[in-house]
Amino acid sequence: MKTLYLSTSKQDMRIAAAIVRTGGLVAFPTETVYGLGGNALDPEASKKIYAAKGRPSDNPLIVHISDLSRIEELAARFPDNARKLAEAVWPGPMTLVLPKKDIVPDATTGGLRTVAIRMPADPAALELISLSGCPIAAPSANLSGHPSPTRWEHVRDDLDGRADAVIMGSPCVGGIESTVIDMTEELPQILRPGLITPERVTEILGVPCGYDPAILGRPDPALVPKAPGMKYRHYAPRAEMRLFSGERSRVSAVIKEEAERCRSLGKKTEVLMYEDSREAAERLFEDLRRADSEGADVILAMALPEDESVAFSVMNRMLKSAGYNIKQV
Repeated sequence: MKTLYLSTSKQDMRIAAAIVRTGGLVAFPTETVYGLGGNALDPEASKKIYAAKGRPSDNPLIVHISDLSRIEELAARFPDNARKLAEAVWPGPMTLVLPKKDIVPDATTGGLRTVAIRMPADPAALELISLSGCPIAAPSANLSGHPSPTRWEHVRDDLDGRADAVIMGSPCVGGIESTVIDMTEELPQILRPGLITPERVTEILGVPCGYDPAILGRPDPALVPKAPGMKYRHYAPRAEMRLFSGERSRVSAVIKEEAERCRSLGKKTEVLMYEDSREAAERLFEDLRRADSEGADVILAMALPEDESVAFSVMNRMLKSAGYNIKQV
């Protein structure tokens, strides 16, 4: 397959939308990461997404919409609290898990009776969905297990020849995937942490919001995932990645010493340290991909203190990137 590389011009966006309508796959920018999109109501398109990424078929896809009215078409129930969240945050980096209608194929939801829905904030994403005339199922536009793409060049590196087209949009400003919130029970529960924090959800709804226990430790191989990112190893660079946790100056000294030791052994070594959680969110995946492109053997990274919710969200990705290889110093 020859992949088309398209601009965000009106003409090119119409070409991309026609590809989606006829069952093809288009990678497109969002405010979180780039997504690999196909018609969410076409089971064959969803199967193509899994095949292109090498993604396990029980890992559900997120359905992207451009208009709140599409919820009624996709969800069997849209509770008041879910509507409040949608009206407060969308377009934005939040995904809601709701009971699905039969129009949404099992191939899109990983066989679940729920559907994960979000409305992205990127103008190109919204235009593509609107021009396509259908909701678009889209996981991150990378090979399964690789760091998520925040630039179209990252998509090219992973999916050239696997996607019908790539929209060459702007770099993603959020840097980590959307917060996924289960709205099928009385109280909201976060299935994947992101930039929309439990505190923000509680502020909007006036009810407690916590994390699903399944995301608070290592993935369980027996888990039936209710959302992307809950079960399988994700975000992994090719290099060995190690995390170091503790007081910042102590960790910095330990990483410097370990980097010198690794380099003395002839290992190309990259060091990742961030000033705060927002910088880490914006840069993590890009830095992991840069380390891969530069042939790093080892990545040494300072863990973030998980005392605030965005830091917890980034650490969720960092731990998976490192295969839970973390040392307290």
